[in-house]
Order: sequence, then C-alpha cells, then structure tokens
Amino acid sequence: MRFRILTTVFVLMAFIANAQIAEQEVDVRDILESVAENIPDDYDMTELIDVLTRYRKHPINLNKTSPEELKTLVFLSPLQISSFFNYIKNNGNFVDVLELQTIDGFDVRTVQTLLPFVTLNATTEYEKLTFKNIFSLGENDLVMRFAQTLQKQKGFTDLPGNRYLGSPERFQTRYRYHYGSILSAAITLDKDAGEKFIGKPFDFYSGNIALAKLGRIKKLVVGDYTLQFGQGITMWSGFAFGKGPDVTSVAKKDLGLRPYTSANEYSFLRGASATVNLYKNIDLTPFVSFRNLDASQDVDFDGNLVQATINQSGYHRTPSELRNKNSLGQKIFGVALQYTKNGLGIGAIAYHTKYSNNFITQTAIYDRFSFTGNSLTNVGAYYNYTYQNIYFFGEIGKSLNSGLAYVNGALISLSPTVSAAITHRSYGKNYHNFFNQGLAEGSEAVNENGLYAGLNITPNKRWAFSFYGDYFKFPWLKYRVDAPSKGYEILSQAVYTPSKTFKILARFKTENKQQNTDLEVPINFLDDVKKEAYRAEVSWQLNKKWSFQNRVEVSQYKKGDANREFGYLIYQDVDYSPMFSKITGNLRIAYFNTPSYNSRIYAYEDDVLYSFAFGMYSGTGFRTYLNLKYNLAKKLNVWARYAMFMYKDVETVGSYLDEIQENKKSEIKIQLRYQF
Repeated sequence: MRFRILTTVFVLMAFIANAQIAEQEVDVRDILESVAENIPDDYDMTELIDVLTRYRKHPINLNKTSPEELKTLVFLSPLQISSFFNYIKNNGNFVDVLELQTIDGFDVRTVQTLLPFVTLNATTEYEKLTFKNIFSLGENDLVMRFAQTLQKQKGFTDLPGNRYLGSPERFQTRYRYHYGSILSAAITLDKDAGEKFIGKPFDFYSGNIALAKLGRIKKLVVGDYTLQFGQGITMWSGFAFGKGPDVTSVAKKDLGLRPYTSANEYSFLRGASATVNLYKNIDLTPFVSFRNLDASQDVDFDGNLVQATINQSGYHRTPSELRNKNSLGQKIFGVALQYTKNGLGIGAIAYHTKYSNNFITQTAIYDRFSFTGNSLTNVGAYYNYTYQNIYFFGEIGKSLNSGLAYVNGALISLSPTVSAAITHRSYGKNYHNFFNQGLAEGSEAVNENGLYAGLNITPNKRWAFSFYGDYFKFPWLKYRVDAPSKGYEILSQAVYTPSKTFKILARFKTENKQQNTDLEVPINFLDDVKKEAYRAEVSWQLNKKWSFQNRVEVSQYKKGDANREFGYLIYQDVDYSPMFSKITGNLRIAYFNTPSYNSRIYAYEDDVLYSFAFGMYSGTGFRTYLNLKYNLAKKLNVWARYAMFMYKDVETVGSYLDEIQENKKSEIKIQLRYQF
C-alpha cells in the first residue's frame, strides 16, 4: 500500500510539473477526426458525439465502472480496458485518477484524453424507479435543428419527370431522457431536403425506451435498437470504425444491445431485445425486429415483386424514391449467448431473416454470387482472451447454404511505450449478411482476404508514432474490376506535443489498388491505381480565449500510365472560447486545388452540437464556415452555422437534381437546445 501511495505521489508531481493535464480539456474534435476517416461521408455520428457529451457532464466513476461502459470510449483499446481491470484486481480501487498513468499501456496521451470523462467521486445512482423520481430526478434534452442550402437546386424547379416533390428545408427534432443509468428514452424526427413537409411534417421517425439493472435483466430495449457482437462479421448494426491512425482500432469493441439514437435511416433494428443473465457469467440476448425497407422493385415472369438490392440512403424526395419507400418487409428473429470470466469472452449468435419478396441476381458478372431468395440464416461464434500482455480476438461467420467468413487477430503490449496489432481476415465471395461490418478494405466484409499489422509507439509524453500496413486480395470480380485483384495500404504518422497548448502532426498515407483500364481496348485489363496523401498540421493555443489550427494536405492520384494528378488543401481554423462567456465560435478559411474527384481531400469540420461534418474538397476554390453558440439562459442554448464553397472557373455546382446554376454553394443551420 505504501508503494502505491508513493507511486501515486510521484506520478502526481510529474504531471503537475510537466503538463498540468489534470486541468486539460480534451478536444473532442481530435477524437472524432482520428477515428472517423474511413467511414462513409454521410454517416451519422450522433451516437458517438452523444456518448462523449454525456460523459463530460456525468463522468465515469473509475472504481465502479464496467468493461461495457469503458468500451463506449472509442479511444480506449480492448487491451487497455483489460489492463485497467487487471490493475484493479491486483491493487484495489484507485486513490487518485492520475494513478491511471501506472497501468500498462496507459501512456500520457491516453490519460490526457481520458481525464475529462472520468472521476473518483461518488456518483448519484437513482436506485428507486418510481413515477415520482422519474419526473423529478430525470434529465431531459430537447434539440431542434433547421438547415437549408441557400441556392436553388435543379431538383426544385418545374422539371418533367423526376424532381424533388418537397421543400428545400431540412428539419430534425431529437428528444432524450435519462434517469441515471437505469432508464432512458429517445425520440428522433427527421426531414431531409426535398422531402414533403405538408401533411406529414417528418419523413423519418425513430424512438425507444431502454431499461437497465433490473435484477437478472441487464438491459431491455423496446423500439429501435442496435446489436454489436464479436468483430462485426455476423451481427453488427449501427456505428462502426475501420482502419485509423490508432492501430488498435482494428479490434472492435462489441457493446451488445444498445438503444438506437442516430438519424441514419437504415442501420438499426426495430422491435424488442433484452440481455438476461442466465447464470453467473452467462448472458442471453434474444431479439426480434420488424421493419419495412426501401428497395427498387420489378416484376418477374410470374408477376411477383422482386428486387436486387436494398436502398440505404433514406431519401424520399422524388416520385421514384417514394415508390420504393417501405416496399420491402423484413422480419428478424435471433439470439446471442455469451460467457465472460477472467479475461475470457466466448459468444455465439444465430438469427433468421425473412423478406417479403425475393432477391434476384443482378446482371453484372461481379454480382454472380450475390444473395438470392427471400430468407437467410446466419450463425457465428466469436472470442476474446487476455493473456498477460496479449489480447486475442476473432470471429467466424456462416451464411447457411452459402459462404464463410472469419477474422483473427491480437493486440500486444510489447513494452510500456510500444503496442502492436496484427489481424488476418478471409471473407468468402458468397458470404451473405445484411448486418456485416467486419474489418475490410471494401464496403462489406465479403470477397476479401487480408493481412494487417501496425505499431503504436509513444517513447515519451512529447512524441507519438503510428505505423500500419494492410495487404489485401479480392478473389472475385468487383465493380469496375473485371478480374481478381489485390492491393495494399500503408500509413505512418508522427505527433509532437511539447506542451498542452502546442501540437504538430505529420502523416503520410499511400494506397494501391487495381481497376479496369480507362483505355479503349477490346478486352479490359487492370491498371494500378495509386493514391498518396501528405499532411502537416499545427494546433496551438494563444491564450485561454483563442486557439488556432493550420493544415496543409497534399493528394496525389495516378492510374496506369496516365499523368499523375496533384491536389492540395490549405486551411486556417480560429477558435474563440472564453470561459464563462455567453458566446463562443470558430471559423475556417480554406483554399483547395484538386484536378478531379479522384484527387479529392476530406477534412473534419466543426458543426453544431450533435451534428457531424466531413467536408469533401474537390475542384478549385475557397471554403469557409462560421459556427456560433450563444447561451440564452442557463439551460437554453442556440447555435448558428454558415458554410460556403466558392469554386473557380465553373458555371455550375453539383450534378443531376442537386445542380446549382452558379459557382457557389452555401448553407445555413440553426439549432436550439433546451435541457430541463
């Protein structure tokens, strides 16, 4: 005990003398940008932002937390979480939060990021679930958002045939209720631009009620929910990460059953599910879902409705999109069984999906092995095990009467400053699964074999390095790839943080794939497609009110023997956030120059609370946006955002129904939040 106290005192002295990180406020922007670079551009990250925002208000009690709770912190790896609980098992409860620094794998950077979300103070847990307490002690959060593109888009003009039938405004209303960690409720209403507003004010409705800690019933959700098990091969709905600068992110942290709180209109289940403790360390999660999905349908020779794919966009703006709305019924019944004890987790899952109409094979040759029929049964098994400084993980999935997919890997703490990740994956070309988000280079874990290896190196509190390499093969054809193909991806990154107010980042990323040649030839052959990106970034704080970020990013694209494309992005961010001020804001001014869409550059953009933007910089021009937040009252806040792209040497912006007859595109957004 005396040794632990001395250790804690020395760690405390070092932190105060060198970094004073106990007072540092984590930059949620850094967290979002570091984990979100390989997800779809339009993916809704509300769930992640919601979790981080809530933990800022109600920090996790380190002496009373659980593995499931820590898994929701995306910057902690499964190996770090295992090391955390091993430390408590061997040493008892924490004396001070800075004691985190003494845990294997918890470097200074990890502790800095973690501190704003954790505490050792006794948190109030509402143990009595009564109607009086629900109304008097519960927390309510109401957000209303309006957004609109200021220029008139082609789809809103009087066009014959396909056009947008609704108004250009976008509306979203979200309500969240929390009663400690025992009871929660959520309602989300959403209308996209172009969707009708009159008669039915919102196009998308989502909601749920969730209960927890009800004796043997660990969790119960009625309404919309997500399931995340294993490594995402058999059943994973909702949010998921891929490869990123933190190499340990390749090991997914399955959260099991969770209430769904995002506005994405596809990636969730609707019905009911519960996680029940059967006996000691064995949990059972049965689930049932009934939904209507969007699908482009046709009539077969027998007069039956059929479809080849499911529409996932959630847009219902044009006559054709409205015809496809809710046209395909989906019923799901399944169960997951999991055993967890002493660093070992083993699980199995099986479920059956029934569709109201048959899927048929598409005409393209690369779709020869796609799913057909109207019913599908998926089974899978997964594991994770921590042995000393190694975290093993893996999963195998099977779609009955068709293909097999599996992944295995390990996270290894080689020393207090070095951690490694290695993963092997093999996904059959005829593996069928509609809830598949395993680690993959493609958009789905299918028709792919790969080997990934990476290192995180943190030699001291100032320097951090990341490296990974991923080699992959596609045994069967793909879209615009008329032969088996292969490729690789390499990333290296260095971050230098001499103080809590100054940071420099340098990154290099290269990717090589194969694609059909663009040449006019009798028989297609594959050309190498090489993309490279170079990034240099400086973040610095002038004082307690003003902070700045400068970035230069260069992209290169080359296909076959064609000339290399060279593009670049330069931007300046300014943040004004004085303490206790009623008004805060941030501004970006950017210039970009890319020859084509192939050399485009993506960059995270600040937005209103619970909203997420990843701007695509393509062409030549300027980008600017301004975000303002004003505290109208103690529990009432308003946000305003103006953003604009101005392009050089163009007469139109966008394409098809989104086309604008001028060289700029601008948007306004207003959001109101009331907490009560």
